[in-house]
Amino acid sequence: MNNYNPINEIVNMSDWPPEFVNRYIANGLWTNDTFGDAFQAIVSIMGDRIAVTDGKKNLSYNALNESVNELASGFLKLGLQKNDVVIVQLPNCIEFVEITFALFRIGVIPIFALPAHRENELFSFCLLTKARAYITADVIGGFDHRNLANALRKGFSFLDYVIIVGKDENEITLDSLRNSLVRFPEIIAQDIACFQLSGGTTGIPKLIIRRHQDYLYNVRASINACRFNKETVYLAVLPMGHNFPMACPGFIGTILAGGRVVVTRSAVAVECFDLIEQENITVTALVPPIAMIWLDAAAMLKPDIPSLQVLQVGGARLSNEAAKCVKPVLGCKLQQVFGMAEGLICFTGLDDSEELITTTQGKPMSSADEVRVVDDHGQLVPDGEVGYLLTRGPYTIRRYFGQNEANRTAFTKDGFYKSGDLVRKLGAYLIVEGRDKDQIIRGGENISIEEIEGILIKHATIIDAVIVGLPDQYYGERICAFILCKTIPPTANDLRLFLEKQGLATFKIPYRFEFLDQFPTTGVGKISRKELRQELLRMHLEQQNKKVI
Repeated sequence: MNNYNPINEIVNMSDWPPEFVNRYIANGLWTNDTFGDAFQAIVSIMGDRIAVTDGKKNLSYNALNESVNELASGFLKLGLQKNDVVIVQLPNCIEFVEITFALFRIGVIPIFALPAHRENELFSFCLLTKARAYITADVIGGFDHRNLANALRKGFSFLDYVIIVGKDENEITLDSLRNSLVRFPEIIAQDIACFQLSGGTTGIPKLIIRRHQDYLYNVRASINACRFNKETVYLAVLPMGHNFPMACPGFIGTILAGGRVVVTRSAVAVECFDLIEQENITVTALVPPIAMIWLDAAAMLKPDIPSLQVLQVGGARLSNEAAKCVKPVLGCKLQQVFGMAEGLICFTGLDDSEELITTTQGKPMSSADEVRVVDDHGQLVPDGEVGYLLTRGPYTIRRYFGQNEANRTAFTKDGFYKSGDLVRKLGAYLIVEGRDKDQIIRGGENISIEEIEGILIKHATIIDAVIVGLPDQYYGERICAFILCKTIPPTANDLRLFLEKQGLATFKIPYRFEFLDQFPTTGVGKISRKELRQELLRMHLEQQNKKVI
């Protein structure tokens, strides 16, 4: 086994300057406890109250704690050690909760990959971190992840273990690891809890270092802002590895508040309405396209779901018109959520006016959050004017893991994170107006234009490709590829299969391909790709308008 672990280089490094560390501790924002400590504390209070429901399976707090301890012991007996990295790629399931808290308890660091990620992302995570294990299900959404596991194992000698949630004759199964208690390593608040993923604006998602100290504050501040408590019943609809349904407050926040998490693998409106009614769900979180589909379905079906008190919507901006429909159609309060896995989280308040709830994306959840809105030269713009969002605070990172070049451009010298969002301030509230980066936000997923273009031009018949995000009522944007070919163009299906074989995640594959004889240029025949994308988008919109006329 190769004993080199790149994580050891950052284990004892401080991500914040000493004066900020001292301030956050003195103000009671950062504490000395860990996720394991916080979980143990709530277990001692809640005992036999149900913590997690997945279909017909229920786990009380005591039972969840016992399962977490058994898995933590099994991981250690298998050979995993504190500060080892594992990739966790699972659908929404009760095992996701068990595994998360088990890894937190023993200091093994999960990278929360999304179910739709493929070779491109997972190979990159392995290379960067020397991950020692891959935890996945046998099949997720019709895709056989055992084949992906085999590819990882062949590619990396340091990947010692593949662990399957479910049945498998050739690999280690999760249930086979459940073991009697062993001595756990000591975990402290400054230890790394997990890696979250960036939106991947320039290709493969970057790794976001979340330590117990700052990430636990993230969860606790979210709990306070959203008033989660012992009566909260949270429906986990979005992929649970996302920062939003995990820690804002998400399933972790629900459990640490003493509530109950109900897990679903379906976002289909009618199925979720049934779950809301059956399980007395009080709150759930969606991205705008799913929220709009639910609104359409609810307008027709008129579901009987009086228990639902709050619908959180985030991941992308919800239109004002759709926001105004939530209360009359679903009968619950809308809570808009705007933020990033790198840090800053904003919520509209549960007591805010309808005007604020439906027209803004909320205000920072912590009094220690610092927000600047600046122009192209980094100068503050007046309230009400659009500018670039900069932020720093007790749960906003100061750097990515292993990304020296990105760290130089994504953060200011005084520690502010450049989010790439265009916003304007309305007092303490933010209104999101768009993004500056070459990125498409499809259904709440941030998608790198550069990554898709780079793969497309590997195709033997393609000279060049430009990716454009086209407006879409439900998804916010859909991906369109404009392509120049050397010969007769391949079919759209041929290109989709090509992209799949190249390991591109399914949600990044364009839904539409347009083949052109030439790309538009300026009068001098030279144009930036960003301007070219804008021109192609303008041409598309003109064509759409002509069709309407």
